Amino acid sequence: MSTLINVSQLTWKINNKYILNNINFDVCKGEIIGIIGPNGAGKTSLLRCLTNQTNLLNDKNLRGSIFLKKRDLTSYSSKQIAKHFAIVMQKNETIFALSVNDVMKMGLLPHKPLFAFDTDHDKTQILLALDKVGLKHEVNHNFNELSGGEQQRVLIARALVQSSQILILDEPTNHLDVYYQHQVLRLVKQLNLTVIMTVHDLNLASLYCQRLLLLNHGQLLADGSPTEVLTPAQLQQVFGLPCKQNIDPVNGATQVSFYLPEQESPSKKVMVVDHV
Repeated sequence: MSTLINVSQLTWKINNKYILNNINFDVCKGEIIGIIGPNGAGKTSLLRCLTNQTNLLNDKNLRGSIFLKKRDLTSYSSKQIAKHFAIVMQKNETIFALSVNDVMKMGLLPHKPLFAFDTDHDKTQILLALDKVGLKHEVNHNFNELSGGEQQRVLIARALVQSSQILILDEPTNHLDVYYQHQVLRLVKQLNLTVIMTVHDLNLASLYCQRLLLLNHGQLLADGSPTEVLTPAQLQQVFGLPCKQNIDPVNGATQVSFYLPEQESPSKKVMVVDHV
């Protein structure tokens, strides 16, 4: 697989606190990568760097480099970055008053001159993308009246309209019911794109990602397959709880179960924690 992104010695330090500390990894075309770790580990900060949001890579507190297709990311304009990266961050209140069609049209902006009119081709692309996520019938519906799962699917459809090679997702299953968590991540896995996403639930990350990056206190502690990364020793170091790694008998994915040590449990029984 060809390398799309190279991250080298990426370090972001503010007031003697490391947001990211000497991060190094490559992203190959077609990979689905999950970034995991506790709150404050640096997951969203890493996504912001990967897309150079608000020209972050030129910040005086940030060192290291990110190359996209062997070219320094800082040399790309915002519009050029938008042609390569489609970004679905956590809920954006500014789009809630729009219709689904208006939200979708935002995905066309990187490819159109300012004030250009929508063409029949544009309208067709919007309907094709919505059809792919099963929401073609909602094109004229108000975005804020959709369920959380439907809203996420619309944002992913907008990313498809943007025609970018790399999909960036920040906690795409946050606040979704279990059914929609699996629905959204299964859709992402089927898109045939390079995907980099932060995932809060370790077992969802294992099921839908080929590769995991484990962050803690801004450091990259592990990079590998779910089986290699979700080891009891590494997870206890990061989350402070013992756990067991096993194989799900239904889907064959590596899964983990956390528990409280017996001496800390009032009932003296092991307590299984489903989500981290």
